[in-house]
Amino acid sequence: MRAFRRSRRLAAVAGTLAVAIALAACSSTDTVALPLPDQVDAAIGGDVQAQLQTAVERAVAASGASAAIVGVRVPWAGVWDAGVGTVAPGGAAVNDAMTFHAGAVTRSMTCDVLYGLVHDGVVSLDDPVGKYVTGLGDQGARDGLTLGQLCDSTSGIGPHDPSIDARIRATPSRVWTPRELMAFGMSRGLTAQPGTVFADSDTGYVLLGFALERATGKTASQLYQQYVFGPNGMTSTSLPDNGTAELDGLWTGTAADGSAACTAPTPVVGLSSSAGFTASGVISDLADTGRYVQALAMGLRPYDAPGRFENPLPAVANGPSWFTARGGAYQAGSLVGQYGSVPGALTAAFADSTTGMSVVVTLNNSRASSDLVRSLAWELAAIASKAPAASGRTAPQAGLPWTAEDMAAQVTAAAVCPIP
Repeated sequence: MRAFRRSRRLAAVAGTLAVAIALAACSSTDTVALPLPDQVDAAIGGDVQAQLQTAVERAVAASGASAAIVGVRVPWAGVWDAGVGTVAPGGAAVNDAMTFHAGAVTRSMTCDVLYGLVHDGVVSLDDPVGKYVTGLGDQGARDGLTLGQLCDSTSGIGPHDPSIDARIRATPSRVWTPRELMAFGMSRGLTAQPGTVFADSDTGYVLLGFALERATGKTASQLYQQYVFGPNGMTSTSLPDNGTAELDGLWTGTAADGSAACTAPTPVVGLSSSAGFTASGVISDLADTGRYVQALAMGLRPYDAPGRFENPLPAVANGPSWFTARGGAYQAGSLVGQYGSVPGALTAAFADSTTGMSVVVTLNNSRASSDLVRSLAWELAAIASKAPAASGRTAPQAGLPWTAEDMAAQVTAAAVCPIP
Protein backbone atom coordinates (compact mmCIF):
# COMPACT_ATOMS: atom_id res chain seq x y z
CA MET A 1 0.00 0.00 0.00
CA ARG A 2 1.25 3.51 -0.75
CA ALA A 3 0.05 7.09 -0.39
CA PHE A 4 -0.66 9.42 -3.31
CA ARG A 5 -0.76 13.23 -3.14
CA ARG A 6 -3.28 15.66 -4.55
CA SER A 7 -4.14 18.90 -2.77
CA ARG A 8 -4.87 16.43 0.02
CA ARG A 9 -3.19 13.16 0.85
CA LEU A 10 -5.14 10.18 -0.48
CA ALA A 11 -4.62 6.61 0.58
CA ALA A 12 -4.39 4.16 -2.30
CA VAL A 13 -3.62 0.48 -2.65
CA ALA A 14 -0.72 -0.32 -4.98
CA GLY A 15 -1.72 -1.84 -8.31
CA THR A 16 -4.06 -0.85 -11.09
CA LEU A 17 -6.85 -2.92 -9.64
CA ALA A 18 -6.54 -1.30 -6.23
CA VAL A 19 -6.66 2.34 -7.06
CA ALA A 20 -8.81 3.14 -3.95
CA ILE A 21 -8.99 6.84 -4.85
CA ALA A 22 -11.22 9.10 -2.79
CA LEU A 23 -12.73 10.72 -5.83
CA ALA A 24 -16.21 9.25 -5.79
CA ALA A 25 -18.52 11.36 -7.90
CA CYS A 26 -20.92 13.39 -5.82
CA SER A 27 -24.60 12.60 -6.07
CA SER A 28 -26.31 14.68 -8.70
CA THR A 29 -29.69 16.28 -8.97
CA ASP A 30 -29.73 14.80 -12.47
CA THR A 31 -29.77 11.24 -11.11
CA VAL A 32 -32.74 9.28 -12.43
CA ALA A 33 -34.20 5.86 -11.72
CA LEU A 34 -33.09 3.72 -14.64
CA PRO A 35 -35.39 0.89 -15.77
CA LEU A 36 -32.62 -1.68 -15.40
CA PRO A 37 -33.37 -5.40 -15.90
CA ASP A 38 -34.97 -7.26 -13.01
CA GLN A 39 -31.87 -8.92 -11.57
CA VAL A 40 -31.96 -12.16 -9.59
CA ASP A 41 -30.35 -11.18 -6.29
CA ALA A 42 -28.29 -14.31 -5.75
CA ALA A 43 -25.02 -15.88 -6.80
CA ILE A 44 -24.88 -17.58 -10.19
CA GLY A 45 -24.96 -21.38 -9.88
CA GLY A 46 -21.75 -23.07 -8.80
CA ASP A 47 -20.98 -24.88 -12.05
CA VAL A 48 -21.20 -21.66 -14.06
CA GLN A 49 -19.10 -19.86 -11.44
CA ALA A 50 -16.42 -22.50 -11.76
CA GLN A 51 -16.31 -22.03 -15.54
CA LEU A 52 -16.08 -18.24 -15.14
CA GLN A 53 -13.31 -18.57 -12.55
CA THR A 54 -11.29 -20.89 -14.76
CA ALA A 55 -11.58 -18.54 -17.74
CA VAL A 56 -10.41 -15.56 -15.69
CA GLU A 57 -7.48 -17.44 -14.16
CA ARG A 58 -6.31 -18.53 -17.63
CA ALA A 59 -6.46 -14.94 -18.90
CA VAL A 60 -4.59 -13.62 -15.87
CA ALA A 61 -1.78 -16.05 -16.62
CA ALA A 62 -1.89 -15.38 -20.37
CA SER A 63 -1.57 -11.62 -19.88
CA GLY A 64 1.17 -11.71 -17.25
CA ALA A 65 -1.18 -9.99 -14.83
CA SER A 66 -1.18 -10.67 -11.11
CA ALA A 67 -4.90 -10.05 -10.74
CA ALA A 68 -8.31 -9.46 -12.26
CA ILE A 69 -11.50 -7.86 -11.05
CA VAL A 70 -14.58 -9.24 -12.77
CA GLY A 71 -18.32 -8.76 -12.54
CA VAL A 72 -20.93 -10.84 -14.40
CA ARG A 73 -24.61 -10.00 -14.09
CA VAL A 74 -27.16 -12.41 -15.55
CA PRO A 75 -30.64 -10.98 -14.87
CA TRP A 76 -32.41 -14.38 -15.01
CA ALA A 77 -29.75 -16.33 -13.11
CA GLY A 78 -27.69 -14.25 -10.66
CA VAL A 79 -24.44 -12.36 -10.14
CA TRP A 80 -20.75 -13.24 -9.92
CA ASP A 81 -18.42 -10.49 -8.65
CA ALA A 82 -14.87 -11.51 -7.84
CA GLY A 83 -11.33 -10.39 -7.24
CA VAL A 84 -8.81 -12.92 -8.51
CA GLY A 85 -5.14 -12.72 -7.52
CA THR A 86 -3.07 -10.00 -5.86
CA VAL A 87 -2.37 -6.32 -6.52
CA ALA A 88 1.22 -7.25 -7.41
CA PRO A 89 3.24 -10.46 -7.26
CA GLY A 90 3.37 -11.41 -3.59
CA GLY A 91 1.10 -8.50 -2.66
CA ALA A 92 -2.28 -8.19 -0.98
CA ALA A 93 -5.32 -9.93 -2.40
CA VAL A 94 -7.68 -7.92 -4.59
CA ASN A 95 -11.41 -7.77 -3.99
CA ASP A 96 -14.45 -6.89 -6.06
CA ALA A 97 -14.99 -3.53 -4.32
CA MET A 98 -11.74 -2.00 -5.59
CA THR A 99 -11.66 0.76 -8.18
CA PHE A 100 -9.83 0.46 -11.49
CA HIS A 101 -9.09 2.04 -14.86
CA ALA A 102 -12.29 2.17 -16.91
CA GLY A 103 -9.98 2.71 -19.88
CA ALA A 104 -11.71 2.83 -23.25
CA VAL A 105 -15.16 2.71 -21.60
CA THR A 106 -14.42 6.44 -21.21
CA ARG A 107 -14.94 6.81 -24.97
CA SER A 108 -18.58 5.73 -24.71
CA MET A 109 -19.05 8.18 -21.84
CA THR A 110 -17.64 11.04 -23.90
CA CYS A 111 -20.20 10.21 -26.58
CA ASP A 112 -22.87 10.16 -23.87
CA VAL A 113 -21.97 13.77 -23.09
CA LEU A 114 -22.27 14.60 -26.79
CA TYR A 115 -25.68 12.97 -27.10
CA GLY A 116 -26.80 14.61 -23.87
CA LEU A 117 -25.84 18.03 -25.20
CA VAL A 118 -27.59 17.26 -28.52
CA HIS A 119 -30.71 16.25 -26.55
CA ASP A 120 -30.55 19.58 -24.70
CA GLY A 121 -30.09 21.56 -27.91
CA VAL A 122 -26.60 22.82 -27.05
CA VAL A 123 -24.73 21.22 -29.97
CA SER A 124 -25.48 19.14 -33.05
CA LEU A 125 -23.85 15.93 -34.26
CA ASP A 126 -23.18 17.74 -37.55
CA ASP A 127 -21.47 20.73 -35.94
CA PRO A 128 -17.98 21.22 -37.40
CA VAL A 129 -15.26 20.76 -34.83
CA GLY A 130 -13.69 24.00 -35.99
CA LYS A 131 -16.71 25.85 -34.58
CA TYR A 132 -15.39 25.14 -31.10
CA VAL A 133 -11.67 24.40 -31.48
CA THR A 134 -9.31 26.57 -33.49
CA GLY A 135 -5.92 25.77 -34.95
CA LEU A 136 -6.76 22.33 -36.33
CA GLY A 137 -5.47 23.03 -39.83
CA ASP A 138 -6.27 20.60 -42.62
CA GLN A 139 -7.51 17.97 -40.16
CA GLY A 140 -10.14 20.27 -38.72
CA ALA A 141 -12.80 22.54 -40.12
CA ARG A 142 -11.41 22.55 -43.68
CA ASP A 143 -12.04 18.81 -43.95
CA GLY A 144 -15.58 19.13 -42.67
CA LEU A 145 -14.82 17.12 -39.55
CA THR A 146 -17.86 16.92 -37.26
CA LEU A 147 -18.54 16.15 -33.61
CA GLY A 148 -20.49 13.07 -34.66
CA GLN A 149 -17.56 11.71 -36.64
CA LEU A 150 -15.30 12.06 -33.61
CA CYS A 151 -17.78 10.04 -31.56
CA ASP A 152 -18.12 7.37 -34.27
CA SER A 153 -14.31 7.20 -34.64
CA THR A 154 -14.64 7.93 -38.34
CA SER A 155 -12.61 11.16 -38.14
CA GLY A 156 -9.56 9.70 -39.91
CA ILE A 157 -7.35 11.23 -37.22
CA GLY A 158 -4.53 8.98 -36.10
CA PRO A 159 -3.98 7.84 -32.49
CA HIS A 160 -1.58 9.66 -30.20
CA ASP A 161 -0.73 6.65 -28.04
CA PRO A 162 2.08 5.31 -30.27
CA SER A 163 3.81 8.69 -30.11
CA ILE A 164 3.76 9.10 -26.34
CA ASP A 165 3.70 5.55 -24.97
CA ALA A 166 7.44 5.46 -24.24
CA ARG A 167 7.27 8.90 -22.61
CA ILE A 168 4.40 7.82 -20.37
CA ARG A 169 6.29 4.75 -19.23
CA ALA A 170 9.41 6.85 -18.55
CA THR A 171 7.54 9.50 -16.55
CA PRO A 172 4.05 8.14 -15.69
CA SER A 173 3.16 11.01 -13.34
CA ARG A 174 3.63 13.73 -15.97
CA VAL A 175 0.51 15.82 -16.44
CA TRP A 176 -0.54 16.14 -20.08
CA THR A 177 -2.80 18.81 -21.56
CA PRO A 178 -5.47 17.89 -24.12
CA ARG A 179 -3.79 20.07 -26.74
CA GLU A 180 -0.52 18.16 -26.28
CA LEU A 181 -2.29 14.85 -26.80
CA MET A 182 -4.15 16.16 -29.83
CA ALA A 183 -0.98 17.57 -31.37
CA PHE A 184 0.80 14.21 -31.21
CA GLY A 185 -2.13 12.41 -32.80
CA MET A 186 -2.89 14.94 -35.48
CA SER A 187 0.76 15.19 -36.49
CA ARG A 188 0.48 11.64 -37.80
CA GLY A 189 -1.79 12.78 -40.61
CA LEU A 190 -5.19 11.53 -41.67
CA THR A 191 -5.57 7.78 -42.06
CA ALA A 192 -8.77 8.20 -44.13
CA GLN A 193 -11.21 10.84 -45.22
CA PRO A 194 -13.59 11.76 -42.37
CA GLY A 195 -16.82 9.78 -42.32
CA THR A 196 -15.64 6.87 -44.44
CA VAL A 197 -14.21 4.10 -42.23
CA PHE A 198 -14.05 3.19 -38.55
CA ALA A 199 -10.59 3.48 -36.99
CA ASP A 200 -10.46 3.78 -33.21
CA SER A 201 -8.61 6.96 -32.28
CA ASP A 202 -7.81 8.12 -28.77
CA THR A 203 -6.94 11.50 -30.29
CA GLY A 204 -10.47 11.83 -31.65
CA TYR A 205 -12.06 11.30 -28.23
CA VAL A 206 -9.67 13.77 -26.59
CA LEU A 207 -10.59 16.30 -29.28
CA LEU A 208 -14.28 15.60 -28.78
CA GLY A 209 -14.04 16.13 -25.03
CA PHE A 210 -12.03 19.30 -25.56
CA ALA A 211 -14.57 20.63 -28.09
CA LEU A 212 -17.49 19.94 -25.72
CA GLU A 213 -15.70 21.83 -22.95
CA ARG A 214 -15.39 24.81 -25.30
CA ALA A 215 -19.01 24.50 -26.42
CA THR A 216 -20.35 24.61 -22.87
CA GLY A 217 -17.78 26.49 -20.78
CA LYS A 218 -17.72 23.51 -18.40
CA THR A 219 -14.91 21.10 -17.58
CA ALA A 220 -15.06 17.55 -18.84
CA SER A 221 -15.45 16.41 -15.22
CA GLN A 222 -18.52 18.62 -14.80
CA LEU A 223 -20.01 17.37 -18.05
CA TYR A 224 -19.45 13.75 -17.05
CA GLN A 225 -21.18 14.36 -13.74
CA GLN A 226 -24.13 16.00 -15.47
CA TYR A 227 -24.62 13.52 -18.31
CA VAL A 228 -22.97 10.27 -17.21
CA PHE A 229 -22.35 9.78 -13.50
CA GLY A 230 -25.57 11.43 -12.32
CA PRO A 231 -28.01 9.93 -14.84
CA ASN A 232 -26.45 6.47 -14.42
CA GLY A 233 -26.34 6.59 -10.61
CA MET A 234 -22.55 6.18 -10.56
CA THR A 235 -21.37 7.25 -7.12
CA SER A 236 -17.88 5.71 -7.16
CA THR A 237 -16.74 6.92 -10.58
CA SER A 238 -14.77 10.00 -11.57
CA LEU A 239 -12.93 11.75 -14.36
CA PRO A 240 -10.23 13.47 -12.28
CA ASP A 241 -9.66 17.16 -12.96
CA ASN A 242 -6.24 18.15 -14.28
CA GLY A 243 -4.82 14.64 -14.04
CA THR A 244 -4.57 14.90 -10.26
CA ALA A 245 -5.29 11.21 -9.68
CA GLU A 246 -2.30 8.90 -9.85
CA LEU A 247 -2.89 5.29 -10.86
CA ASP A 248 -0.60 2.29 -10.55
CA GLY A 249 -0.40 -0.86 -12.62
CA LEU A 250 1.95 -3.43 -14.13
CA TRP A 251 3.56 -4.08 -17.46
CA THR A 252 5.11 -7.45 -18.17
CA GLY A 253 8.01 -5.82 -19.97
CA THR A 254 10.68 -7.56 -21.99
CA ALA A 255 13.45 -9.83 -20.75
CA ALA A 256 17.05 -9.63 -21.96
CA ASP A 257 16.43 -12.35 -24.55
CA GLY A 258 13.48 -10.45 -25.98
CA SER A 259 10.79 -12.63 -24.42
CA ALA A 260 8.08 -11.33 -22.12
CA ALA A 261 9.26 -10.83 -18.53
CA CYS A 262 6.35 -12.79 -17.11
CA THR A 263 7.79 -13.51 -13.67
CA ALA A 264 8.93 -9.96 -12.99
CA PRO A 265 6.42 -7.41 -14.35
CA THR A 266 7.55 -3.82 -14.43
CA PRO A 267 5.54 -1.47 -12.19
CA VAL A 268 3.82 1.49 -13.83
CA VAL A 269 3.80 3.78 -10.80
CA GLY A 270 1.78 6.95 -10.36
CA LEU A 271 0.23 7.12 -13.84
CA SER A 272 -1.47 10.48 -14.30
CA SER A 273 -5.04 10.18 -15.52
CA SER A 274 -4.39 13.22 -17.74
CA ALA A 275 -2.72 10.88 -20.22
CA GLY A 276 -6.19 9.47 -20.94
CA PHE A 277 -8.47 12.52 -20.48
CA THR A 278 -11.77 11.90 -22.32
CA ALA A 279 -10.39 8.90 -24.21
CA SER A 280 -9.45 6.69 -21.24
CA GLY A 281 -9.17 8.73 -18.03
CA VAL A 282 -12.18 7.54 -16.01
CA ILE A 283 -11.80 5.59 -12.74
CA SER A 284 -14.67 3.31 -11.71
CA ASP A 285 -15.70 0.11 -9.95
CA LEU A 286 -17.69 -3.01 -10.80
CA ALA A 287 -21.06 -1.83 -9.54
CA ASP A 288 -20.91 1.46 -11.42
CA THR A 289 -19.43 0.08 -14.64
CA GLY A 290 -21.86 -2.85 -14.75
CA ARG A 291 -24.80 -0.50 -14.24
CA TYR A 292 -23.39 1.90 -16.82
CA VAL A 293 -22.83 -0.62 -19.60
CA GLN A 294 -26.33 -2.04 -19.11
CA ALA A 295 -27.84 1.43 -19.49
CA LEU A 296 -25.65 2.14 -22.52
CA ALA A 297 -26.50 -1.09 -24.32
CA MET A 298 -30.22 -0.92 -23.60
CA GLY A 299 -30.58 2.84 -24.26
CA LEU A 300 -32.10 3.65 -20.88
CA ARG A 301 -31.02 7.28 -20.40
CA PRO A 302 -33.23 10.25 -21.38
CA TYR A 303 -30.76 11.36 -24.05
CA ASP A 304 -30.24 7.96 -25.71
CA ALA A 305 -31.00 8.40 -29.41
CA PRO A 306 -32.56 5.44 -31.28
CA GLY A 307 -30.10 5.83 -34.15
CA ARG A 308 -26.87 6.00 -32.15
CA PHE A 309 -25.78 2.44 -32.97
CA GLU A 310 -27.59 2.10 -36.30
CA ASN A 311 -25.70 1.66 -39.58
CA PRO A 312 -22.46 0.56 -37.88
CA LEU A 313 -19.21 0.03 -39.73
CA PRO A 314 -16.91 -3.00 -39.59
CA ALA A 315 -14.81 -2.80 -36.44
CA VAL A 316 -11.83 -4.57 -37.98
CA ALA A 317 -10.80 -5.31 -41.54
CA ASN A 318 -11.86 -8.77 -42.70
CA GLY A 319 -13.52 -9.40 -39.34
CA PRO A 320 -16.77 -11.23 -38.68
CA SER A 321 -19.92 -9.46 -39.87
CA TRP A 322 -21.27 -9.39 -36.31
CA PHE A 323 -18.39 -7.21 -35.01
CA THR A 324 -19.10 -3.55 -35.77
CA ALA A 325 -18.75 -0.09 -34.24
CA ARG A 326 -20.63 3.19 -34.02
CA GLY A 327 -21.65 5.78 -31.45
CA GLY A 328 -18.57 5.35 -29.29
CA ALA A 329 -19.14 1.63 -28.73
CA TYR A 330 -18.53 -1.75 -30.30
CA GLN A 331 -21.33 -4.15 -31.18
CA ALA A 332 -20.60 -7.87 -31.01
CA GLY A 333 -23.73 -9.79 -31.86
CA SER A 334 -26.25 -8.49 -29.34
CA LEU A 335 -23.54 -7.11 -27.04
CA VAL A 336 -22.67 -3.41 -26.86
CA GLY A 337 -19.61 -2.06 -25.05
CA GLN A 338 -15.98 -1.04 -25.13
CA TYR A 339 -12.54 -2.47 -24.49
CA GLY A 340 -8.95 -1.27 -24.55
CA SER A 341 -5.76 -0.65 -22.64
CA VAL A 342 -3.94 2.00 -20.68
CA PRO A 343 -0.39 1.56 -19.34
CA GLY A 344 -0.81 -1.02 -16.60
CA ALA A 345 -4.32 -2.29 -17.35
CA LEU A 346 -6.61 -4.01 -19.85
CA THR A 347 -10.36 -3.42 -19.41
CA ALA A 348 -13.53 -4.55 -21.19
CA ALA A 349 -17.22 -3.96 -20.48
CA PHE A 350 -20.12 -5.31 -22.55
CA ALA A 351 -23.85 -5.80 -22.03
CA ASP A 352 -26.61 -7.47 -24.01
CA SER A 353 -28.89 -4.90 -25.62
CA THR A 354 -31.98 -7.06 -25.07
CA THR A 355 -31.51 -8.95 -21.81
CA GLY A 356 -29.08 -6.64 -20.01
CA MET A 357 -26.65 -9.47 -19.24
CA SER A 358 -23.34 -7.72 -18.55
CA VAL A 359 -19.64 -8.51 -18.18
CA VAL A 360 -17.00 -6.17 -16.76
CA VAL A 361 -13.40 -7.33 -16.42
CA THR A 362 -10.04 -5.66 -15.85
CA LEU A 363 -6.53 -7.15 -15.73
CA ASN A 364 -3.64 -5.30 -14.09
CA ASN A 365 -1.11 -5.76 -16.88
CA SER A 366 -1.00 -4.09 -20.28
CA ARG A 367 1.74 -6.08 -22.02
CA ALA A 368 -0.76 -8.12 -24.04
CA SER A 369 -2.97 -6.79 -26.80
CA SER A 370 -6.34 -5.46 -25.72
CA ASP A 371 -7.75 -8.23 -27.92
CA LEU A 372 -7.01 -10.56 -25.00
CA VAL A 373 -9.34 -8.81 -22.57
CA ARG A 374 -11.98 -8.43 -25.29
CA SER A 375 -11.86 -12.17 -25.97
CA LEU A 376 -12.03 -12.88 -22.24
CA ALA A 377 -15.13 -10.69 -21.87
CA TRP A 378 -16.81 -12.48 -24.76
CA GLU A 379 -15.82 -15.87 -23.33
CA LEU A 380 -17.40 -14.92 -20.00
CA ALA A 381 -20.50 -13.67 -21.83
CA ALA A 382 -20.82 -16.99 -23.68
CA ILE A 383 -20.55 -18.92 -20.41
CA ALA A 384 -23.00 -16.62 -18.63
CA SER A 385 -25.53 -16.75 -21.47
CA LYS A 386 -25.96 -20.46 -20.79
CA ALA A 387 -26.61 -20.02 -17.07
CA PRO A 388 -29.78 -21.85 -16.03
CA ALA A 389 -32.67 -19.69 -14.91
CA ALA A 390 -33.39 -19.30 -11.22
CA SER A 391 -36.67 -20.53 -9.82
CA GLY A 392 -39.58 -18.62 -11.33
CA ARG A 393 -37.45 -17.09 -14.09
CA THR A 394 -36.99 -17.94 -17.77
CA ALA A 395 -33.72 -17.92 -19.68
CA PRO A 396 -33.80 -16.19 -23.09
CA GLN A 397 -33.58 -18.30 -26.24
CA ALA A 398 -31.25 -16.09 -28.31
CA GLY A 399 -27.54 -16.82 -28.17
CA LEU A 400 -24.24 -15.26 -29.19
CA PRO A 401 -22.51 -15.90 -32.53
CA TRP A 402 -19.54 -17.61 -30.83
CA THR A 403 -18.88 -20.21 -28.18
CA ALA A 404 -16.88 -20.00 -24.98
CA GLU A 405 -14.40 -22.39 -26.57
CA ASP A 406 -13.98 -20.04 -29.56
CA MET A 407 -13.04 -17.18 -27.27
CA ALA A 408 -10.83 -19.28 -25.01
CA ALA A 409 -8.82 -20.12 -28.13
CA GLN A 410 -8.53 -16.40 -28.91
CA VAL A 411 -7.26 -15.71 -25.39
CA THR A 412 -4.64 -18.38 -25.93
CA ALA A 413 -3.68 -16.88 -29.29
CA ALA A 414 -3.22 -13.44 -27.68
CA ALA A 415 -1.21 -14.77 -24.73
CA VAL A 416 2.17 -13.19 -23.96
CA CYS A 417 2.93 -15.46 -21.01
CA PRO A 418 2.59 -19.23 -20.47
CA ILE A 419 -0.82 -20.61 -19.50
CA PRO A 420 -0.51 -23.42 -16.92
